[in-house]
Amino acid sequence: MLQRKLLRKFFNSSRRCYHDESFGFRKPPSFEFPDYNNAQLENRHHNAALLRYVDSVRTHGHRAARIDPLDLIPRDSEVAALNPSRYGLKDGSKRYNVNGIIWTNPKVEAQRNDTEEWWTLDEITRHLREVYVGKIAYEYMHSQSKTERLWFSHLLESNTMPQPIDKQLKRRIHGLLARSEVFDNFLQLKFPNLKRYALEGGESMLPALDALFSSAARGSVSRIIVGMPHRGRLNFLTDPQLLQYPPIALFHKIRGGAEYPEGMDVEGDVISHLVSSAHLEYDGSEEPLKVSLLPNPSHLEAVNAVALGKTRAKQYSLLKTHPDDCQLGDKVMCVQLHGDASFSGQGVVMESLGLSNLPHFTSGGTVHLVVDIGYTTPASQARSSLYCSDVGKMINAPILHVNGDHPEDVVKAMDIAFKYRQYFRKDIIVDLLVYRRCLTSPLMYEKISARKSVPQLYEENLIADETLTPEDINAIRTQYRSQLDAALTRVPSYAPQKAPMLEAQWTGMVWPESTEAISNPDTGVERDVLERVGKASVYVPEGFELHPKLQRHVRSRLTSLESGLGVDWANAEAMAFGTLLLEGNDVRISGQDVGRGTFSQRHAMLVDQRDERTIVPLNDMLDGEGKIELANSSLSEMAVLGFEYGTSWERPTLLPIWEAQFGDFFNGAQIIIDTFVSSSETKWLRQSGIVMLLPHGLDGAGPEHSSSRLERFLQLTNDRYDGVTPVNINMHVVFPTTPAQYFHLLRRQMKRNYRKPLVVAAPKGLLRLSAAASSLSDFELRTTFKPVLPDLVENQGTAQRVVVLSGKIYYDLIKERKERGLDNLVSFVRLEELAPFPFQELRSVLKTYPHEALKEIVYLQEEPRNQGAWTHVKERLNWVLKDLDLGVDARVLFKGRKESALPAPGVGKLYKEQQQKVIEAAFEGLQEL
Repeated sequence: MLQRKLLRKFFNSSRRCYHDESFGFRKPPSFEFPDYNNAQLENRHHNAALLRYVDSVRTHGHRAARIDPLDLIPRDSEVAALNPSRYGLKDGSKRYNVNGIIWTNPKVEAQRNDTEEWWTLDEITRHLREVYVGKIAYEYMHSQSKTERLWFSHLLESNTMPQPIDKQLKRRIHGLLARSEVFDNFLQLKFPNLKRYALEGGESMLPALDALFSSAARGSVSRIIVGMPHRGRLNFLTDPQLLQYPPIALFHKIRGGAEYPEGMDVEGDVISHLVSSAHLEYDGSEEPLKVSLLPNPSHLEAVNAVALGKTRAKQYSLLKTHPDDCQLGDKVMCVQLHGDASFSGQGVVMESLGLSNLPHFTSGGTVHLVVDIGYTTPASQARSSLYCSDVGKMINAPILHVNGDHPEDVVKAMDIAFKYRQYFRKDIIVDLLVYRRCLTSPLMYEKISARKSVPQLYEENLIADETLTPEDINAIRTQYRSQLDAALTRVPSYAPQKAPMLEAQWTGMVWPESTEAISNPDTGVERDVLERVGKASVYVPEGFELHPKLQRHVRSRLTSLESGLGVDWANAEAMAFGTLLLEGNDVRISGQDVGRGTFSQRHAMLVDQRDERTIVPLNDMLDGEGKIELANSSLSEMAVLGFEYGTSWERPTLLPIWEAQFGDFFNGAQIIIDTFVSSSETKWLRQSGIVMLLPHGLDGAGPEHSSSRLERFLQLTNDRYDGVTPVNINMHVVFPTTPAQYFHLLRRQMKRNYRKPLVVAAPKGLLRLSAAASSLSDFELRTTFKPVLPDLVENQGTAQRVVVLSGKIYYDLIKERKERGLDNLVSFVRLEELAPFPFQELRSVLKTYPHEALKEIVYLQEEPRNQGAWTHVKERLNWVLKDLDLGVDARVLFKGRKESALPAPGVGKLYKEQQQKVIEAAFEGLQEL
């Protein structure tokens, strides 16, 4: 006991907890299961051999459990650990006092008295095998929590287990199974070439979900967010007791129709990604349960983190209105379905599980259902563990393995899973072992083909116990088949009438193509409000001991506000956040060490150097309706970006920001960017205001600390190639060079009446560069973001060369120009927004120059020629020059680094040589004055 206390003390002291008091910090509730009393401890000591035996059955019972429908998983016919003689227990008739060793009373308090309870060894063995070596196998003894281990053993061993299933529930289970089989057979008959990811062999997935929803509804959960892959999706969608997606709409889609009304500028997605929401009624619940299935891409498991983020965001208002008594998960629950191969093979699973108990990411516990249906690759070659669910042990999640051939046991397993989730608000995994009836494995197929289907096996049981008659069963199947036939015959006259995209919390927003869309709102703010917010952002209360190095930071911020000059990036960002909070918006920024900022620039969270208490001045000092959450995250890219993206789907009044440590690191989240950020609007009509801050700029830091790969994001946009026909661009890509521009971009995200993803090539070296600072007047009313910034030197009448560029190299160039005395001969025009390309804004700037100066426009970048924005801007710049009708053949010249396999060299000397050549190229051929 002393050793455990010392270990717990060490564990707690080794964790950084200074941020525990910041807004949004939540952790699961902690519980203490009553410990053993002295009499029980003495009995455990006296019967140590029996205790070892009981704990061994709890630990190893799953190895002998009958959980595989095909009985193909290697099982030890006689697991040595389950043999009582191994512990010196050989007399089956010998009686033992089991008080404190086996749980026999459903009431925990009653179990705590000194009453002795005597069982024979045979009775003990029989009881343990009934519990642990059946068609449900349990793995919970790996948990580091004594409370969780005691809770599980008490639940399973006492008579608190679910009562025998009544006939009404049996009929409900049967209906789900039978309709699933009828549905799959119908699709196979009518659309034999359709890739449908059927449930054949895995029909128990449906009663599993139904049982979980029923438990949740009775447990006062009102919303469920579901993320799942392809397998069984159509069965789940169309079942009239589950998501109730109209079969006619599905058949219309299968025959090539769109899932959305005609006339919308969307391209849709395949049938295995379709979605639906339904309000389900369950006996014993106070209100209908709304179940929402999220759209997903074909990258298996990518939706996991998105579902977590949406679930958390749905509960966000509770954090604001009930900060003390709010328990995440009270009303909203995340449910995730997985395939066995992807659950053990996809890295995002591990990343997402790693978020589950983090205080700024927990959503109150997720129930994971792994549909262990078998992958084409044999399990022995698809994973290095016995079970596909073993990855869950990294967070000590309990795991229930259940035989899918026995639907009633599946229902029991889901009930247990919900009880655990509801009590501990932590993740739990149910591994549903089923099979695919159509396989290429000869031996497995031979075994499967000789079996009746899961629905048919269950029907035999129901006939045997007189729950249903053969006539009842035939009527159920025939009726559903008739409904499907009728829906198919009506497909020629069917057309989608509604696209549910701007409902509920999105009411008041508009579609970006709408004539009501406000794309460039006034984002300026009154000066007194700016000053108030800026001062509040660095307020240090009396008695708060600030780190000495930060005192200069605070003084600098206050000085710039007082003078109205030298406003840096951190100050601009704080004013953007604070003004949005005052206007009723919320802000959430996540990433590694975002409270401080990767480059020690932000300091939105302050830590007392004496007692490590924290303050977030924008929350503590502003009397705004909005709150800012600084979510210092795990070292994950894919899951964290996916999580923040999920929050953006849920709340248009939230500004969700993901900040990469360096822009290069976004590539760990490339799947989220490709399949969600850049394409959700055109696939699924889902708007998102996600902001990605990707520190970018070559500064000698080497290949992986220089480039946010602008070329990749620009290639992902559907930006137009000419300035004639406007398009509804899928996301904005910007490269701001002043704090004021950044300020307006952040506010533009929320002031628009629609939402678009924003990718920011964020600064590194400019964060403290005095030349890059802004004046307070640049933030005031009637100011806004400018996609193109003209040269600050008015040299239109004398310029011989116009250089178009983006990014921080601008400041190196104007410094070099000054030193060379060429202010009158060369102009630098900054493209601050690369997508959508600012055709008309650029045209307006360029037309102020004489035609002679525009004969050869230079586009300059510090990135290699095969990278950066060059390939995106070249054709578009040519269009602008042609549209200017210069009367001469104008062309665009590239200046920058040559082609490279790296974003930047790792040799410092080489970097300096290359950078100097890029700068000199801007002035090549111009005579110095």
